Amino acid sequence: MENLVRWTKVLLIGALVAGCSAHGTKTEEPEKLTLPVVQLARQTTTLQRDYVTTLEAVRNVEIRARVSGFLEKIYVDEGQTVKQGQLLFSLNAAEYKVGLDKARASLRSALAGAKTAEVEVDRVKLLVDKKIVSPSELELAKAKLDAARAQIEEAQSAQSTASLRLAHANIRAPFDGVINRIPFKMGSLIEEGALLTEVSDIHEVFAYFDVSEKEYLGFLKKHRDLIGKNGQEVEMMLADETPYPQKGRIETMESVFEEESGTIAFRARFPNPQKMLKHGSSGKIRLPNVVSDALLVPQKAVFEVQDKNYVYVVDKANKVKSRSFVPQARVGQNYIVRSGLQPGDRVVYEGIQNVRDGDQIIPEVVSTDSLSTQNTLAQQ
Repeated sequence: MENLVRWTKVLLIGALVAGCSAHGTKTEEPEKLTLPVVQLARQTTTLQRDYVTTLEAVRNVEIRARVSGFLEKIYVDEGQTVKQGQLLFSLNAAEYKVGLDKARASLRSALAGAKTAEVEVDRVKLLVDKKIVSPSELELAKAKLDAARAQIEEAQSAQSTASLRLAHANIRAPFDGVINRIPFKMGSLIEEGALLTEVSDIHEVFAYFDVSEKEYLGFLKKHRDLIGKNGQEVEMMLADETPYPQKGRIETMESVFEEESGTIAFRARFPNPQKMLKHGSSGKIRLPNVVSDALLVPQKAVFEVQDKNYVYVVDKANKVKSRSFVPQARVGQNYIVRSGLQPGDRVVYEGIQNVRDGDQIIPEVVSTDSLSTQNTLAQQ
């Protein structure tokens, strides 16, 4: 009886162990992730290429002293707006006034000498007619008259020069503009040719930017008729990365490529009604380039491994597989695909950090229209 009870316990324990073992080896199927997926398609897009630019006033000239002297008066201040002909500086003009008075006296003397020579010619001519003196005396008198008239011309030239030098003691604005830095103070000794200041006409500015030969050729093929007065419209980003409110136009380009850089300079003109832009400042020209039939892949769908770009492509069985591709350019929140992907490929849009090669997912299709809207909002 005791043996029977013992064997019964052994059988019950064995049954429990077998049941537990069978339950422990049972595997559960992993839960599938639901991830947004976008189907690649070709579309027309606009590339925004930024070019560093330097700004120059439409007119910027150096104001230099035409004569030497002490700086007697400064009539303007740095940054001041001036009008054409407005008096800017005056030099001590005492010696130039003396020079003008001397020139005027010399002219009066020359005029008197010429008058005397004319009277002498008339007198000698009368004597020749009466055959009192020889004709050679008349020729000599006429030669003296010519010399006296030449002295008049010389004296007139000297007077004009003296008058001009006196006028140069007052320095005036050559056109409407803004005064730049003034390095001298009143009382300074100014040498002839010294730089007194600069005047900039900044009601419009030129923006110069360099493009490569390849970009230059591409621009000509698409926009040959958009250079000149009605050139292609462009926008500019200021140094603080904010857009300049006024649009500009490309109006010309240089005729020679830089030998070292292989680039050629374009020039755009921007209106500057608020005088915000200054001569010598910088910015970025944003040049649009329309690309048709571009294959775009969202930047969110891309990850890098050893400097290569990858995406997760979803096959017909909804299994993901990483695939590398070569980007051509970046536009907004997308890459333009050069090679490696094809139209119709389904790509995991978000959640790429949660999947691995071979995982099966539940795709949730995201329309390209909604992506375009998101990209537009992101760029604003």
